[in-house]
Amino acid sequence: MRFAHALVAAAAVTGLVAVPAQAAPSGQVRLDQVGYGTTEGKQAYFLAPTASSATFSVLDDRGRSVLTGRVGASLGGWNTGFTAVHPIDFTGVTRKGTYRIKVGGVTSPTFKVDTVRKLYAPLAADNVEFFQAQRDGADVVPGRLKRKPSHLADREAFVYDHPVFKGEGGDEVAEPLKRVGGPVDVEGGWFDAGDFVKFTHATSYSLAELLYAQRVAPNPALDAETKFGLRWLDKVWDSRSKTLIAQVGIGTGSEEHGFVGDHDVWRLPEADDKLSVEPGDLEYFIKHRPVFRAAAPGEKISPNLAGRVSAAFALAAQVEAKRDPALACRYLEEAASVFAQAKTTDVGELVTAFPHAYYPEDSWADDMEFGATQLALAGKALGDRRAAGWATAATHWAKEYLASGDTDTLNLYNTSALAHTDLVRVLRSGGVRNAEVTEAQLVGDLRRQLQQGVDASASSPFRTAVDVTQFDAAPRSFGYVATAKLYRSLTGDRTFDDFGTRQRDFTLGANAWGTTLVIGVGTTFPNCPQHQAANLSGDLNGGRKVLVGAVVNGPNGADLFGDLGEMPAGSAPCTKDYTKRYDSATSVFADDLRSWPSSEPAIDFTSMAALAFTLTAQG
Repeated sequence: MRFAHALVAAAAVTGLVAVPAQAAPSGQVRLDQVGYGTTEGKQAYFLAPTASSATFSVLDDRGRSVLTGRVGASLGGWNTGFTAVHPIDFTGVTRKGTYRIKVGGVTSPTFKVDTVRKLYAPLAADNVEFFQAQRDGADVVPGRLKRKPSHLADREAFVYDHPVFKGEGGDEVAEPLKRVGGPVDVEGGWFDAGDFVKFTHATSYSLAELLYAQRVAPNPALDAETKFGLRWLDKVWDSRSKTLIAQVGIGTGSEEHGFVGDHDVWRLPEADDKLSVEPGDLEYFIKHRPVFRAAAPGEKISPNLAGRVSAAFALAAQVEAKRDPALACRYLEEAASVFAQAKTTDVGELVTAFPHAYYPEDSWADDMEFGATQLALAGKALGDRRAAGWATAATHWAKEYLASGDTDTLNLYNTSALAHTDLVRVLRSGGVRNAEVTEAQLVGDLRRQLQQGVDASASSPFRTAVDVTQFDAAPRSFGYVATAKLYRSLTGDRTFDDFGTRQRDFTLGANAWGTTLVIGVGTTFPNCPQHQAANLSGDLNGGRKVLVGAVVNGPNGADLFGDLGEMPAGSAPCTKDYTKRYDSATSVFADDLRSWPSSEPAIDFTSMAALAFTLTAQG
């Protein structure tokens, strides 16, 4: 299951690994399998056994050549079977249509050239379908996987004290769980990843990104999904007692203390409701899932949670401001109450998940900036007098963030790009008293994030900014895509347009393995995600019943794949070997049920893609 990012992978991407002897290498064309906007820069790659000056042709759907040229000089080697990666620039193809690229005897998958709206708005809709598949509780969407209601016992769940962990990985349960309250109603919400645990940390982040996308381009399916997410967020924040629930369920079980956790049992989620268990039984916490608070009632809560939860509620208030002002005002009050409860002194270890090693976040000023900024925008939209105060608070937290020296970019652990973009708009609207940052500083930090990616991409033969030996290659790439679009929307500066397009291309097939990292999208996509519902109810060979729209982690450090072990008990075994010859000494992508470091999807991965595709579709 998703042990999120507790492990550290190997370094450089340029190490070479031998291709299996039985697989004599031939060249491959790697490109964005969805396509390219008519006015976008267009680049593919020829993954070649040796350096070459080969010619290429772009062929239309009737096999006619519409562009010819020579591949560019090699950008570097990948492994011992493919020692050259040549760029193919075909920006000159601007006519709408379906095309292939041919280099020698090698032909690429088909791709389209069309408006970005036609190409990428459907992909954002696919991402929403994944969230539908992640629904828990009574209000499920059956969809392709024939989902059924699940975990109805969450309507009367008991609260437990923070679990205590030990061990080298920080995820070994050290003491029995201690009940401290309840029952509480936490039914509903989204599963976090391929398992069935629910985290407020990831949910609020994902919900905020979906609402951000909805604010840009409303559509009924996205509207329904954000409302579903908001209903659960409303349950886990009690503004009267000032209590925030952080987690439902526990991933890690303990043989010593007599219970199994969510990650120990492979099953469909509805199976949990059929269990007949009593306290002390081994599977008691599978049906009667423990609930963990962020802090005791009335106590200050971790500022990263306060910031992103308030941002989600405040974004909802903005979305509802014109169509349902009363509902918008209620969301605004929820946002204000949780923001006011943030613990911003003597913070200590941030609350993300139990154990913290699953999501080891250490940044929070960006979340507070994000929350305050969205409160300011919502307050202004609703004519609330507090808007100016929230705007000033946003500039304070932006100043704190900039002074922190944090160099991260947009992903689950850093929301600064979203916060900066909207705070610039707040500043431009005027009326911010005693602002502690300037527009130039905020835009400068967005530029810094993008330039950091550009600099990193220069050493990659596929011009990817992400380190493909580390976690979250796919969502971090989508983070760059979104940031490039946000930067251009603020400044009109096209400097990073091509960079953003290259990062999108990487996630959609322009990578060593020739697979998209979005299930159901492109000609080749992951067939064996580590996802229990998809594994037990879906097609394992790319049929219709797949987890459409789900974004997987992507390539990761080779040292994480040395021994994947046995298939989970009760699973439908699934492994594909088409990727193996394209692995390098340091980076692997395994389309294998057991390979959680590369094949497990998650809501935060997918919400980032939904935002990136939405912004792309808007041009």
